[in-house]
Amino acid sequence: MTELKIGGASLNQTPLDWQNNIRNIKQAIDKGRAENIDLLCLPELCITGYGCEDIFLSEWVYKKSAALLLEICEYTSDIAIIVGLPFQDDGKFYNCCAFIHNRDIKGIYAKQNMARDGVHYEPRWFIPWNRDRVKQISIGKQKTFIGDLIVEHKGVKIGFEICEDAWRKDRPACYLVKKGIDIIVNPSASHFAFGKTLDREELVVGSSKKFNCTYLYANLLGNEAGRMIYDGEIMIAKEGQLLARNKWLSFQDVDLLHTDVNFTKGSVNTAVPEEFTRDKFHEFTQASALALFDYLRKSNAKGFVLSLSGGADSSTIAVLVAEMVKRGINELGLASFKEKLGIAEIKEAPNEKAIIKQLLICAYQSTVNSSHDTYTSASCLGQEIGATFYSWNIDDEVHSYSSKIESALKRDLSWEQDDIALQNIQARSRSPIIWMLANINNALLLTTSNRSEGDVGYTTMDGDTSGSLAPIAAVDKHFIREWLKWAEKDLGYNSLRSVNNLQPSAELRPLESIQTDEDDLMPYHIMVEIETLAIRDHKSPVEVYLALESKKLEANEKLKLHIKKFYQLWSRNQWKRERIAPAFHLDTFNVDPRTWCRFPILSSGFSEELTQLDKL
Repeated sequence: MTELKIGGASLNQTPLDWQNNIRNIKQAIDKGRAENIDLLCLPELCITGYGCEDIFLSEWVYKKSAALLLEICEYTSDIAIIVGLPFQDDGKFYNCCAFIHNRDIKGIYAKQNMARDGVHYEPRWFIPWNRDRVKQISIGKQKTFIGDLIVEHKGVKIGFEICEDAWRKDRPACYLVKKGIDIIVNPSASHFAFGKTLDREELVVGSSKKFNCTYLYANLLGNEAGRMIYDGEIMIAKEGQLLARNKWLSFQDVDLLHTDVNFTKGSVNTAVPEEFTRDKFHEFTQASALALFDYLRKSNAKGFVLSLSGGADSSTIAVLVAEMVKRGINELGLASFKEKLGIAEIKEAPNEKAIIKQLLICAYQSTVNSSHDTYTSASCLGQEIGATFYSWNIDDEVHSYSSKIESALKRDLSWEQDDIALQNIQARSRSPIIWMLANINNALLLTTSNRSEGDVGYTTMDGDTSGSLAPIAAVDKHFIREWLKWAEKDLGYNSLRSVNNLQPSAELRPLESIQTDEDDLMPYHIMVEIETLAIRDHKSPVEVYLALESKKLEANEKLKLHIKKFYQLWSRNQWKRERIAPAFHLDTFNVDPRTWCRFPILSSGFSEELTQLDKL
């Protein structure tokens, strides 16, 4: 009988931030050693950070990683660790993890399957290692082996899978089981997406059952490089039983989980992991709060500036910043939270509202077309969360721009002839002054674009798209409206009652026109159905119609018109999506051409495919 204490550590790393990354690795080792852990798994590529992008094409990065591996090696007295790093061998670049025990590099496993779908581009940088191939190499003065390895530690046979390895049908585990392994360790960099934790749990528990082994999984943590959020999930399962799972999406730099495992086959373990809420609304709130926190501190900005219109999008972002402060202080404590963000001393009593007041500056920028209802919505929310709140009117700026054009054209502008231009100049007039406020405060300007707007280009370039960061650009408007109702009830933001009673509107036309977003576009719940099939599932217009026709969402002819409008607006507005500020990846897909969804700026606009739709 062999019993070992095994564990995983999730680490909040930053690409190429060597001091931070090594400090976190050493802190994890210290914690593991203090807990008498025999075997500790650290995440994929945690020495460099996973999100180095094309810097992984630089040879010096591999030399630096190898040097740091030797430094880590000297820090492993009385403990065995698995640590992820990029490794160069014979002129080729590999995604690897090293097994180190007591200052000795016992071997380096090289990943066999590259992640190449969705937001992943690993084949651009790394070569997959061939199964069953092993060769001897030297690292510094140490000789070791690289390849498809099995190592033995204290009588336990250990096999490896790195992240994507485990998600393939023909995976390394299928061959490891034939070699009598006792445990598979999986250092991962698996990005957050709604509901993904359930798939991951099924993978870990199912693998331990299918391959009759113990399975140890450790993921990266936090907003590592700007867009991807890593949930820091750690799980340990044995022969179909989940033994331990941490609470994910932590604000800590290092999160450790361990348990004792009896490696005798068929032995019973009694550990029962604690349950926690994992529905889509909770996930969105916690993931966004952590992503905002990391983005703020890693960018060295002093806070956020937001054009708070009183509408759904800007209200959502304001609440998310408030939740960032509340959840960060709750987990880290006030002193540690302030230290990590570099917040200066506050004159008034330091508490959540005082911190929010310093970190979030909001401005309601009205025109003659703004309503009293949206002002009330914005000001009440700003007051409730404690943000610094300003209000000013931009009619003078709009008039200045418009009069210059009228003088040049020698005619008056009118809503009948110049509708879009008159709408856009209001949005654009708001941009310079809110940017100025952000610059003065060395703050990040948050833009309020959502995914539905990105789909159809319902947004003003250099207007409401202006900003450093687009926190909600990866979620649709229908979800946002439902989340706001939940936030009012479950998170206790009573002031959201105002925005939840409003119909979404750009408020750029005269008030008597009663402008609403859905009149300009289509009902948001219809757009979500079309978007899911057209963009996520890559269906043609006819395929989308045939899939939705049976759902009876609306009259068939109206559905055709909405499908046609969606594809036309999608094709026409790729150039806008190319310019949307960086956004967090939150859902199973997004429309960011720099990560998930590439589309030509110029195309036929699906003209032939839409003609086929008309003939149905």
